Amino acid sequence: MFAAAALLSSAGAALAQEGGPMLPGQPHDWQITLQEALSPIEEQIHWFSNYTLAFIIPITILVAALLGWCAYRFAAPKNPTPSRTSHNTTIEVIWTLAPVVILLMLAIPSFQLLTAQYNPPSEPELTVKATGYQWYWGYEYQPSDKSEQAQAEPVSFESYPLAQLTDSLADQDAAAAAKGDIAQYPRLLAVDNELVVPVDTVIRVLSTSADVIHSFALPSMGVKVDAVPGRLNEYWFEAKREGIFYGQCSELCGQNHANMPIALRVVSKDQFAEWYKSAGADLDGANKALTAAIAAKGGAKVAAR
Repeated sequence: MFAAAALLSSAGAALAQEGGPMLPGQPHDWQITLQEALSPIEEQIHWFSNYTLAFIIPITILVAALLGWCAYRFAAPKNPTPSRTSHNTTIEVIWTLAPVVILLMLAIPSFQLLTAQYNPPSEPELTVKATGYQWYWGYEYQPSDKSEQAQAEPVSFESYPLAQLTDSLADQDAAAAAKGDIAQYPRLLAVDNELVVPVDTVIRVLSTSADVIHSFALPSMGVKVDAVPGRLNEYWFEAKREGIFYGQCSELCGQNHANMPIALRVVSKDQFAEWYKSAGADLDGANKALTAAIAAKGGAKVAAR
C-alpha cells in the first residue's frame, strides 16, 4: 500500500512538473499527500501522520481479513449448526487490552504535538494580529519591544484576493499574471498585499474576526487557528524557507468563503527590516522595493552558480 501511494505521488509530481514548476507552500495537481513541511510544527505533524498510518493500515487489513474469513467460514451452507458460545475470556481480554495499548501509543505523541503547537520554543520576536472579514484578511504587526521595528511607524493593512471566484477563468489568470509569474501567484490564491515575515523567526499569530467565524490556515506552516468574533486565539510558527506560501480561510464563513486566500511572503531578516521601515508610511512602495530586492537576490544566486 505504501508503495502504491509512493507511485501515485511520484506520478502526480511528474504530471505537475510537466505543467510548470512545483513550488512549495501551495496545492498542486494530482497531489495526494500533505503539503511540504516548511516549519518545525508541520514536520512533527507529518511524522505523526505517518506514525498513525503504521497503526491504521495493519488494523484495517486485520479487520477486513477477519470479516472476510467470518463471512466465508460461518456462512449458512458451511455452518448449518451455529455455535452457542456466549463468550471467550481470552479473546475478550485481548480485544480489551489491545485497543487500550494502541490508544496509549497514539495519545502520548499526540499530546506532545499538541503541547508543542501552543508553546513556542522561545519568546516570539514578532506578533501579527490576523483579523478575518467577509471576505478578506486584515493584518496588524506588533513587534517586540526589544526589536528595531518597535521604533518604526506601526504597520497594518488589508489583504484582498486579486480575482473573484465569479470571474471568468481568463480574467482570473490575467489578474494573477499581471502581478507576475502565475506559478508563483496562482489564480484565486494570489493577493494584493502578502503577509510579510522574516525567515527563522518565531512568529506569534493572534487570530480574531470582525463579523463571523473564520479560520486562519497555512498548511505548509502547520497553522490552523479559528478566528472568532470577540476572542483572540493564539498560535505560532517559524518559517524555515524563504518564498511565498498560501493558505485559505478554513471555516465556512458565507457565500464568498472561497475568496479568502492567505498569502505569506517569507524573506530574509535584512529584507524584512528594510520593508518594515517604510511599510507603515508607504505600503505599495515598500512592497515594490521588496519585490525588486528579492528579484535581485535571485538573479545574484543564478549568476553565482
